[in-house]
Amino acid sequence: MRRSGPALRVALLGVATTLAGFTLLGTWLGVHAYAYDSARDRATARADGLVVEDGIGDEGDIRVRWRDDAGHEHVQRFGIYDTDRYAKGRRFPVAYDPHAADPPGFAADPDETAAEDDLVVPIFLAGIAAAVLCGVWARRGLRFHRTARRPGRTMTASVRRGERTGATVWQSDTTWLVLAELDRPDHPVAWQRVMWHPALDTWSGPVTVTAHRGRRGRSAIVVVLPDGTRLVPLGRLWRRPPRHVLLYEPEAVRTDLRDSFLPARTTTRPARPWWRPGALAAAVGAVVGAVAGFAITNGSIVAVVAFALSGASVFAASWALSAPQP
Repeated sequence: MRRSGPALRVALLGVATTLAGFTLLGTWLGVHAYAYDSARDRATARADGLVVEDGIGDEGDIRVRWRDDAGHEHVQRFGIYDTDRYAKGRRFPVAYDPHAADPPGFAADPDETAAEDDLVVPIFLAGIAAAVLCGVWARRGLRFHRTARRPGRTMTASVRRGERTGATVWQSDTTWLVLAELDRPDHPVAWQRVMWHPALDTWSGPVTVTAHRGRRGRSAIVVVLPDGTRLVPLGRLWRRPPRHVLLYEPEAVRTDLRDSFLPARTTTRPARPWWRPGALAAAVGAVVGAVAGFAITNGSIVAVVAFALSGASVFAASWALSAPQP
């Protein structure tokens, strides 16, 4: 049997994108967390600051005025957890490096670790998200191989191309197989969404296939084409036409105007690389993430870059998981 080349290629790209995004984000935040801890360790001097403003932003940050041993006055914003204790007019202990010319202040209260947590916690959250995304690909692959080994039955299948209503541009196109019994090819009994494969573009009508079904009644079906190509299923098996999906008739599937003007046996190249929509999704995610980071946080470069990396990784991974069409 032939392996599902395009499906494997998209899966590897999705996993690689997820791992690369997590690695970049973890490295970016990890470096800044290490720098923060190093600077915090050098902050051995103490100052008695005054809270001059509270309730800043969605997290309820405070602004503190404090003075170092050299007599220089500083006004600095701090993220805190105990907003009731450190209200406007209250005292706020500040730690700083006595040897620095313009030392930054740190919360001297050991319970106030908001600044450090903002750098460390996202690394763990990103790790969980990356594990979940990779787990989805692992589950797809495991289900595909297990189902393909089960006994099969001969059926007829027609290919449909569908568009999901309300989906994003790179997640709207889907590929479906409409399955029917051999003796009643005009009466569909099941609809199965699959990952795209070039063999699907050559179909002109119902094709006799081998369907391997999982143990459960509505488990996904692995369809094997006459040439041995195995199609990777997505989602469960539908007994009725899928909701929120507009399915096109067979004659509307994968038409290309170049076929009408080029001589026979002419090799044509794709109009664009298959991965370009994924790159576009990553770029859009980076912009959305950067804007969100600037709006949600105080606009620091660390937060903006972290949100941009997260957005790019999530959007690109979502594009790969959506089983994109070429």
